[in-house]
Amino acid sequence: MDLHEYQGKRYFARFGIPTSPGGVADNVEEALEQAEAAGYPVVLKAQVKVGGRGKAGGIQIAANAEEVRKHAKSIFGMRIKDHEVLRIWVEHASDIAEEYYASFTLDRAAKLHLCMVSAKGGVDIEEVAESDPDAIARLHVDPVDGMDLDMGAKIVAEAGLNEDARYQAAGILVKLYDCYVKGDCDLAEINPLVLTTDGRVHALDAKVTLDDNAAYRHPEWDEFAGTEVLDERELLAREKGLNYIGLTGTVGIIANGAGLAMSTLDVVTQVGGTAANFLDIGGGANADVMAAALEVINSDRNVRSIFVNIFGGITRVDEVANGILEALSRVDIRSPIALRLDGTNAEEGRRILAPHLSPTLVAEQTMLDGARRAVALAGDLG
Repeated sequence: MDLHEYQGKRYFARFGIPTSPGGVADNVEEALEQAEAAGYPVVLKAQVKVGGRGKAGGIQIAANAEEVRKHAKSIFGMRIKDHEVLRIWVEHASDIAEEYYASFTLDRAAKLHLCMVSAKGGVDIEEVAESDPDAIARLHVDPVDGMDLDMGAKIVAEAGLNEDARYQAAGILVKLYDCYVKGDCDLAEINPLVLTTDGRVHALDAKVTLDDNAAYRHPEWDEFAGTEVLDERELLAREKGLNYIGLTGTVGIIANGAGLAMSTLDVVTQVGGTAANFLDIGGGANADVMAAALEVINSDRNVRSIFVNIFGGITRVDEVANGILEALSRVDIRSPIALRLDGTNAEEGRRILAPHLSPTLVAEQTMLDGARRAVALAGDLG
């Protein structure tokens, strides 16, 4: 679950991470009240879960109440990358001397937490990584040992932060690590972490992604769930209990297992197609689950073909085949389907499906061939 900036800053506050004083507003009058409380000059920031707010006009500086009213009126209701602005964060404007970057996430390959720090903050870290990879200092943290002030001091020095900022920045890194671990985050990022002209270091922005798998430990997260912006496909998938993420391509994806689903997206891209979604049906590939998955994908008007990629381990492929046929009798599918079924009882599953194959329901032996067929059916190969 991705948090809005104002939610991320409130989350940071639980762990003692300093931020600019401010508050959230749902209308122009509340924006004026928050500006008075924060103290002029203030910054008004559109609260949407996408980047590019500044370029779109969603971040404005106001020196007085008249400017707050003017900017708030223009920001409320504007659309940034198809996200409507319903809330504004109003905070005291900082006199910035330098901008840095700091984050914690998981390095799955190393099986360790990863801290990244750069003296080049304020821009996408991907841009820095591409243009100047040496500008990013990296430190792996063993979860058994944790993060301490000495480790923080080492990485901020390696990143080349101003000496006036290093001690405070190292302390913030320790707190950010606590937020990341104890707060059950997938990502805890500050961009920018700023050094002000009067020598203070604090988080000017907050990007926090919570680990949904830890939600049972955090009943307080319920307040965040109500502010999530989901498209119609994702709302339908949530109602049906499916692990679904909507994308913008033309090939609908159904797979069992998150790893296989991710691999399926990669293979579709590899053969020249574009995935319309991530959809992991887990181990339950019965008729009800398959019908729900097909219904969600069928609701996406951009989908021109569907790739069902199932590998049966504990799940038996013959049961999956029967589930697919039963689901197809329940859902009126608009798009042709390519199937790849392998694993336990695969031959029996293919035998069950054989009499029902047609130009709009085709089967392939391998994931690569299935992806090629799905992309061809979608017309992506011309």
